[in-house]
Amino acid sequence: MNIAILGAECTGKTTLARALAQALTAQHPSTVWIPETLREWCDAHGRTPLASEQAPIALLQWERVQAHSGAAIVLCDTTPLLTAVYSDLIFGDRSLYPMALEQQRSFGLTLLSGLDLPWVADGLQRDGVAMRAQVDHRLREVLLQNGIAFSAVYGAGEARTQNALQAIAYAMGTPRTGGVRSNWRWPCEKCSDPECEHRLFSGLLQAKA
Repeated sequence: MNIAILGAECTGKTTLARALAQALTAQHPSTVWIPETLREWCDAHGRTPLASEQAPIALLQWERVQAHSGAAIVLCDTTPLLTAVYSDLIFGDRSLYPMALEQQRSFGLTLLSGLDLPWVADGLQRDGVAMRAQVDHRLREVLLQNGIAFSAVYGAGEARTQNALQAIAYAMGTPRTGGVRSNWRWPCEKCSDPECEHRLFSGLLQAKA
């Protein structure tokens, strides 16, 4: 099963992907973690990409997914959809959406990393709290408007990993005990207030306790 890990900057996507890969490999030895192509590109070029360079980055990310089609679980640290969202917000270019949405629909599960983690500056790829909120809002909006289900993931450290593992277990038809199923959709496409979002998720946790 291909699992997409989406989220705005500084929402712990890579940390989560690494933790999930370690946890899942014990049961599924062929589990593959595909790193974020954009981060590698920025590190290699020492800058963020131009508008014309967005599409090749998105295509390379997708090619890496396809290259591991035989693996039991493929964890994708972002997908072309996130590149499409950045192209939209930064360059006003929406041309990547059709391709990115078609590819996103092929994933067995989409995990969306929430905004409950503190924002931390990290070189080229961090545009600030305001941009993080905009990306989060637009990402949710695009997923909802195109009927693509997602599981929002929250919590710090091990709690975040366990909530993601619970969502994966349900998606694979092997529900785990003692965890929280994080399978709710964003309830309001006009709101991406992280405090509001966190309160709502906390309420769901209490309801399931």
